[in-house]
Amino acid sequence: MSRGSTLAEKIIGRAAGHAVQPGDLAVVAVGMAMSVDSIAPSVIKVMREEFRIPKVADPEKVALFVDHVAPACNVSTAEGQAEVRRFAAEQGIRHLYDVGTGVCHQLMIDRGLARAGEVVLGSDSHSTAYGAIGAFGTGMGATDIALAFATGKTWLRVPETMKVELTGQLPAGVMSKDAILHLIGRLGIDGATYRAVEFYGAEDLTAASRITLCSMTTELGAKAGMIAFPQERLAEFGLPEWLFADPDAGYVHAETIDLAALSPQVSSPDDVDNVSSVDAVVGIHIDQVFLGTCTNGRLEDIHAAARILKGRRVAPHVRMIIIPASDDILKQSVADGSLISLLEAGATVSTPGCGPCIGRHQGVLAAGEACFSTANRNFRGRMGSPEADIYLGSPLTAAATALEGKIADPRNYL
Repeated sequence: MSRGSTLAEKIIGRAAGHAVQPGDLAVVAVGMAMSVDSIAPSVIKVMREEFRIPKVADPEKVALFVDHVAPACNVSTAEGQAEVRRFAAEQGIRHLYDVGTGVCHQLMIDRGLARAGEVVLGSDSHSTAYGAIGAFGTGMGATDIALAFATGKTWLRVPETMKVELTGQLPAGVMSKDAILHLIGRLGIDGATYRAVEFYGAEDLTAASRITLCSMTTELGAKAGMIAFPQERLAEFGLPEWLFADPDAGYVHAETIDLAALSPQVSSPDDVDNVSSVDAVVGIHIDQVFLGTCTNGRLEDIHAAARILKGRRVAPHVRMIIIPASDDILKQSVADGSLISLLEAGATVSTPGCGPCIGRHQGVLAAGEACFSTANRNFRGRMGSPEADIYLGSPLTAAATALEGKIADPRNYL
C-alpha cells in the first residue's frame, strides 16, 4: 500500500527524477557542493589523481571556504589554503569565501548558495544546517565531495525519517540550543543514525534558532535535519509550493518536546548526550567561555550574551572569546552596539570563522582547563588538550557563566 512522502523523500525524489522510498539507492543531481580549507586539498587530490577528471562539472555549483583555520596558524595550513585559492582560480569558481568572511554554513545560507528543495552537500558534517531553509543538506567525505565536484551528482541511500513535534513557547532564559541539547540527551548520539529528522512546530522560531536545531541533528547521527513548514505558509517563507510533507507520510519514530517546560540545558564532558539541566552543574569552575561557531555565532546569539553582560564585567580569571559566524554579523553587532557591550564587559573578538571549535587555534585549551562553549561538540581533545573539559550550552548560559566564572543559570540575570 502506497503512502505519502516526507520532506527528505520529496527532495531526493525530485533530484533523482523519480519517486523514492526509504532504503532505495538513488543517484541525484546536486544543487551545490562545498568544501572547506581543512578538507578541500584532499578533495582536489581525489578528483585529479584518483578520478583523473581535470575540471569541475559546473563551477557555479561549487563553493569553497577558508574558515576552519582562518587565518592560517602554520606553514602547512597556509600552503593548503593557497592550493584552494589556486584551484578556484583555475576552475573559474567564483564562490570562494576567504579568510574573515565567516563560517561555511552561515555563508551557504546567507549568500543563497543552499537553496530550498535541493540536495546540498558539504565536506563538513554540520551541513545538516541547510535544512533550516528547506534543503536536504548533508555532510560527506572527501571522495564523495570530489565526485560531486566532478560530475554534479552523488548517490545515497534514502533515509528513514524521524518526526519531532515542538509545542509551546520557549520561556525566558531558554533558547533553541537548549531544545536540541535536550533531544540529544533524550535520544543519545546514535538516536537518529542515518535518519532524516523533521521538526514540526519550529516555523515560528527565528531563522537563527532553526539553523541551530538542524545543525545539531548531526550530534544525533542524522543524515539530515529539516524544518517542516506548513503547506499553507510555504509562500510566506518563499518556499516551493511542493515542499511539504504529505499528511500520510511515514515516520520511523516520533518525539514531542514541550518548549515551555524546558530549562537551560548543559552538555557535560565528554559526550554531547551527557545532558542535564543547568541546575545539576551550577558552580563548576570555568576558565574560558567561547561564543561562536556555525551553531551559535549569529547576531541573536551576540544579542543574547549582551543582554546579560551589558554594564557588567566577566570574572577576572575568565577568557571570553567572541567569534561572529560571518563578517556581516560582525558589522551588524558593531553597528548596533551589542559587540561593544561585550568588549566593555571584558570579552575579546577574533576573525569570523570556526575559531577554536576544532582545537587548531584562537583559543586552544591547556591541560586542566575547562571551557564553556556554544559549539556543537565536547569530545575529549576537541578543543586542545585531552586533559581539558568542555561544557556546551546556549549563548545566554555562556554569558552568565562568563560573568560568574563558573557555570551559572542565565535566568538569574533576566
